[in-house]
Amino acid sequence: MRASINALTAALIVGVIVGLALTPDGRGWLRNPTLMLGSANASASPPAPQVVATVARPEPVTPAAPRITPLSQRVAGGELVVGVIGDSMADGLWTGVYRDLRDVDGVRVVRMAEVSTGLSRYDYVNVHEKTARQLREQPIDAAVIMFGTNDAQAIEHDGVIHQFGTPGWREVYARRVDDLVALLRENDVAVYWVGLPRMKRESFDGRMSLINDLVAERMAALDVAYIDTVALTSSESGAYDAYLTAADGRRRLMRAHDGIHMSMAGYLRLTEPVTERLRADAGLDRMTDGAGG
Repeated sequence: MRASINALTAALIVGVIVGLALTPDGRGWLRNPTLMLGSANASASPPAPQVVATVARPEPVTPAAPRITPLSQRVAGGELVVGVIGDSMADGLWTGVYRDLRDVDGVRVVRMAEVSTGLSRYDYVNVHEKTARQLREQPIDAAVIMFGTNDAQAIEHDGVIHQFGTPGWREVYARRVDDLVALLRENDVAVYWVGLPRMKRESFDGRMSLINDLVAERMAALDVAYIDTVALTSSESGAYDAYLTAADGRRRLMRAHDGIHMSMAGYLRLTEPVTERLRADAGLDRMTDGAGG
């Protein structure tokens, strides 16, 4: 009986070996067997995991700003040309800057703003290309920029539509801000970016605040002057108010009926910190003091 079992077992083993020899996988196993009859190890060792080298992505580096000719040097050389760039808000700001500096010898203020433009809709007006063309036609020494009231909408970039405020929108908008500043600096232009004022409608004010925060962040990274106007256009309690106290102590109408734009008195109010910074950087106050002494 035992001889019959041994013969049956031997025949079974021979059959298995013959079967393995007839298949490619079987022949491979026979060359390097992973299961030994009678062995306590009943499973093959798992393959060693592949080690994938990961390369750390470098943090984006803001390129060093080119050296801009000091405004005081421009004035000493004969003329300082200030261009006001932006949308309809900048158009009103241009009026204020012009009125404040029109009587200063050696200073000229030019209008480069265009209503209904912005950094979101380059399919309508590509501000970067438009500004490059304007600089070729009329070189300037300093740029006062104000954009945003038309920008609370989706951005299309490389065939992708990014809804307002999304990470993709912020990335594209920030890049356009950076590119505009770079274009001006490449043309030896000092940049002054003016923030948006307080808005009447709460939801719209929130969207403008998002743009202000993003632009202020980029200006800090680029070492560009950013002039905040929210506190300047808010009531003592920090809320929207169409009437604000002027320098003469009287309450004056500062806003247009739409709760977005300014009255002429309001634009002059926005202008004050802008021209104060320009005068200081160009040394215009020192020149005035010397002339008057």
